[in-house]
Amino acid sequence: MCVSAVAHPSIDEAPSPEVTDATAVPDEIIRADIAIIGSGMGGGTMAYALKDSGARIVVIERGHRLPAEPENSDLDEVYLKGRYKNADTWYNGRTGQPFKPGVYYWVGGNTKVYGACLPRFRASDFEETRHADGVSPAWPFSYADLEPYYTRAEELFKVRGQVGEDPTEPFHSKAYPYPALDHEPVIEDLAGALRKQGLHPFRMSNGLDADTPEKRALCATSDGAPNEAGLKSDAERIAVDPALDSGNVTLMTDSKVTRLITGDDGRTVIAALVERNDQVVRVEAEKFILAAGAVNSAALLLQSATTEHPRGLANSSGLVGRNYMVHNSTFFIGINPFKVNRTMWQKTLGLNDWYESGPTTPYPLGNLQMLGKLRASMLKMARSWAPNPILKLMSDRSIDIYLTTEDLPRRQNGVSVVNGQIHVWWEPNNLEPHKELVRRVSRAVRRAGYPVIFTERMGIETNSHQCGTAVAGQDPRTSVLNPDCRAHDLDNLWVVDSSFFPSSAALNPALTIAANSLRVAEKILASGGDPQSLPFQRRGELR
Repeated sequence: MCVSAVAHPSIDEAPSPEVTDATAVPDEIIRADIAIIGSGMGGGTMAYALKDSGARIVVIERGHRLPAEPENSDLDEVYLKGRYKNADTWYNGRTGQPFKPGVYYWVGGNTKVYGACLPRFRASDFEETRHADGVSPAWPFSYADLEPYYTRAEELFKVRGQVGEDPTEPFHSKAYPYPALDHEPVIEDLAGALRKQGLHPFRMSNGLDADTPEKRALCATSDGAPNEAGLKSDAERIAVDPALDSGNVTLMTDSKVTRLITGDDGRTVIAALVERNDQVVRVEAEKFILAAGAVNSAALLLQSATTEHPRGLANSSGLVGRNYMVHNSTFFIGINPFKVNRTMWQKTLGLNDWYESGPTTPYPLGNLQMLGKLRASMLKMARSWAPNPILKLMSDRSIDIYLTTEDLPRRQNGVSVVNGQIHVWWEPNNLEPHKELVRRVSRAVRRAGYPVIFTERMGIETNSHQCGTAVAGQDPRTSVLNPDCRAHDLDNLWVVDSSFFPSSAALNPALTIAANSLRVAEKILASGGDPQSLPFQRRGELR
């Protein structure tokens, strides 16, 4: 890949989408009522929500089943050898440098390796909020609108938590379906030390069945890696498999959607072209639901340009691929040289004291949550030159934290596709609040008994919290999707991954994606009337 001679090009200089021929004869035609592209938190939850509708549904997934095997918890295999990293190479749009993104192509998507941290966004995250570097825009629906679906998503994904411990926790119409995971001794000591400083640590909501020491031992490496024991609430186990059991849902694996095709009216998607086993499959359906991840969903819309849609599908606003956000994030390690940390599952503590503005915080700073317990192999990825014994001494005595601050939407941050290659354009913003968050946490952690601090801010390749590339809104001129996540420009295309987020908040997006999928599924069903008489023109069998 040649680096551009321009020192700092912008996304506005990226080539326009290429209009390609979509009339080639496919090797196979599959017909369904609803086609869902992607099987992660958005697509998997949507398949679950529609499984009893009477519609014939096909879920198209570019990956396959991730095997449950001993290597799931082998740190060298997972982190040093990258056994489960299977995403394409992406490119930094500004520098041209290639990188391996933090996304995964498996049935269940990124949830196969996530830490199962499942918080609700705060009520303020849905409102216009002033930040140090600008304004975080309001969403086209409120927290109150989404709250019933948060409750349903928590029940579906078996979320563990406790209302009332975090002062920023929004209204819950029901208690969490399962009790919060308690801290292990070292983390409980940390929580106590933070409380003595006047802070409000709480037990983070989580979708991990780890309420006994025996189960925790089986989950010790499950943040950033698969869980062989099946104790993680991932989208494959919780949503996709029950959807398949209904008999109305079929799963296509190792199937990459390369293009969406519109009909003569220009407002209806009539087919998806899919590459599978060196063949081209044409999937025809009445409704299409896109959930391939914020970058890949935007890339697919751009790659589907036609003469009627020269800037890509659903892109009359020019905003497809724009407003890309990923959070400002820092890995934070505190070390007490004289205290060994034997915690197995560390990801139980959160802190939101500086999440919103207040008397000592003129602008929101963000969230603190624990990482899964870091081990020497994980540190070796970042410090390959460091001797293993030194890394083990450090990780045995560390507490490990992840800090996130909201990344604000910017038109110049986005996604483009050049010769089939994905280019990500991202210049971080709102950095001063993030630096202040790191300073405050450093002070608190030192006071808690961890005098040695190491921090590293994450770069363009750390993008598991990506969002914003097809924002939802009321006005077709300033958004890609309507408030129900249907494309303004198309009558039968919905986008239900985090592409629709108008802002990134400063919390993990997974539960919000799931809750919104449940909300949108209800809208889709309502638009069709009686589920047994959905107004599909074709009701062909999958073949």
